[in-house]
Amino acid sequence: MRIVRTWRGIVRSDDLETYVAYVRETGINGYSATAGNLGAWIITRSLDEGRSEIVTVSLWVSLEAIRAFAGADVGRAVFYPEDDRFLLERDRTVSHYSLTD
Repeated sequence: MRIVRTWRGIVRSDDLETYVAYVRETGINGYSATAGNLGAWIITRSLDEGRSEIVTVSLWVSLEAIRAFAGADVGRAVFYPEDDRFLLERDRTVSHYSLTD
């Protein structure tokens, strides 16, 4: 069974492009460097009032593989030093889904 992991945050629309690049350098590269990761993507959308949503989606072979990236508490989101600079809102937890064929 494969596991899909998602996380979401809200940034100023003016910061979206810069934050997406930062997430690629940190989180997406971190996912990709972890054994058992099968891919990772960033999806975004515009919201109201100059805000945008960013969602990371990653595919994993198992919860054990996710632990190698996220640590023992796989439900807790992983943050990086510059996240506070960009994020207006953030999920402190992630969601995991079973991918069915």
